[in-house]
Amino acid sequence: MERIEAERLFLRRFTEDDLEAMDAYSKNPKLGFNAGWKPHETIEDSKRVLADFMANDEVWAIVEKDSGKLIGSCGLHHDHKRMNPKARMLGYVLDENYWGKGYIPEAASALIRYGFTEMNLDLISVYHFSFNMRSKRVIEKLGFTFGGIIPQARLLYDGRVVDDVCYSMTREEFFEKQ
Repeated sequence: MERIEAERLFLRRFTEDDLEAMDAYSKNPKLGFNAGWKPHETIEDSKRVLADFMANDEVWAIVEKDSGKLIGSCGLHHDHKRMNPKARMLGYVLDENYWGKGYIPEAASALIRYGFTEMNLDLISVYHFSFNMRSKRVIEKLGFTFGGIIPQARLLYDGRVVDDVCYSMTREEFFEKQ
């Protein structure tokens, strides 16, 4: 199975064995609220998402090396705001028990490197909602360039309409920072 190595973590493809751990963190309302998806209410919700993750090549499981535990996910999704097939959108979620340890910047850095060196991407974008300051800090740590705000860009599961705060990193910017 293909793996992407980081210092304290590795990224790998999801398997059916990940259902219990994924379900446990996906029920946390803080995760869904900040990412714009409805927290999972049943194991069936998690089964559907896991099946989607396993059926495509966009999302990787974040695994802590020391414990071997699945602690979140990180993905390079097709960016619905761009027509360039060599542009992807970074997304991530982390079990709240692991917040504040620098795991998302570590995992995302490894995936960004993979995106530019192995997938030969032209651009990676990332977005956050204006109320999600944790994601804003992660995005800034990763070195993305602020691109602007799209007002009233997303309709969320609970009926809220929110702005997208937009950032990007080009292939050239990535290699200049190396």
